[in-house]
Amino acid sequence: MSTDRSFNLKILLFLSLGHLITDIYQGALPTILPLLKERLGLSYTMAGAIMMAANFTSSVIQPLFGYLSDAKEKPIFLPLGCLCAGIGLSLVSLPSNVYLVLMLVILSGLGVASYHPEGYKTAHFFTGDKPATGMSVFSVGGNLGFALGPMIALSVVTHFGFDALPSISVLGIGFAVLSLVFWGMLSAPKPRAAKGAASSDVSGTTPYVSLALVIAIVVARSWAQMGLMAYIPFYYVDYLKGDPFYAGQLVSVFLFGGVAGTLLGSPLADRWGHRRFLRASLLLSSLLLPMMFFLEGVQLVIALAVIGMVLICTFTVTIVMAQQLLPGNLGIASGLMVGFAIGTGGLGVTILGLVADAFGVPFALKTIMALPVAGFLLSLLLKYPVRYTSRAAAVEAAGK
Repeated sequence: MSTDRSFNLKILLFLSLGHLITDIYQGALPTILPLLKERLGLSYTMAGAIMMAANFTSSVIQPLFGYLSDAKEKPIFLPLGCLCAGIGLSLVSLPSNVYLVLMLVILSGLGVASYHPEGYKTAHFFTGDKPATGMSVFSVGGNLGFALGPMIALSVVTHFGFDALPSISVLGIGFAVLSLVFWGMLSAPKPRAAKGAASSDVSGTTPYVSLALVIAIVVARSWAQMGLMAYIPFYYVDYLKGDPFYAGQLVSVFLFGGVAGTLLGSPLADRWGHRRFLRASLLLSSLLLPMMFFLEGVQLVIALAVIGMVLICTFTVTIVMAQQLLPGNLGIASGLMVGFAIGTGGLGVTILGLVADAFGVPFALKTIMALPVAGFLLSLLLKYPVRYTSRAAAVEAAGK
């Protein structure tokens, strides 16, 4: 892979801004879902189906957009994706028909799906010689957007009513306009990664097996994260009959913890090793999750912040691991991790909906505690890093 890349904070911050705005819309959906459920008279299963549609279109199909991004530069995906994400989500409060809501959720999801692979691929070329640290600048925008999404949406709904939700589309429109101003920067030629990586000296495995294990670990982590985002509001609003705004604040605290974890954890991962850091995160998450059922008040807020920090801190690390395992297909690698793996984990929210309908919301929330344990056990099987040689070097070595 080319090593002449340098750290470019200006481009990373601009891409991170778009990432932040795009994920504000994605992060807002779980928090407004109870309001949609009440307005449209939906079951938990149907509410889970809306989340499934959002996650499938925004995440699972991201590798397709990654493939298109690898085939040819697609900077148009950046402003267009952010714009569609904003318009689709902000209009869900208007229809009285669940199928129209689904269409808007799908539009928003496709916008999210188109932004991420192109954004992560572009950011990769400006991360310098500390890939996890550099990529965290871009990634933290998305984590911050997820954290701000519930607060922004609920603030608008609380102060101006549910029908005022379309006003938040101004953020996506604003970034699209800014993208036109800085279009030369977005469409500038970028250095390409070398595509000669072929052989691996990892004993008993291949880069694709390692990639499959990383994907499986991210599925487990994502299922836990999305499950907490979706069912913390249901637990405190529907089961404990608490304040919806307080429930939204708890979700935001959890996600703000993830923002801090992304920024603080990535330099540690570069220093300690990506695989070691991933294992530590999953093990600590397994130990911390039960605390949320025994604490209240300020202690609960602190616990959720720490849980979010520890669980989500490997978000950037796993993306970098995938990019290093597929150095010639950065868009596909990013789409697989940010899209397919995270989205497939998000599909578990639908399963949690079935569990909640059958056994209650508290039981569904408690099942989430098994997921970091599963991820940690998978991480023990992971062979990483994989050391590559070029095809030419491999042929030369074979002839000796």
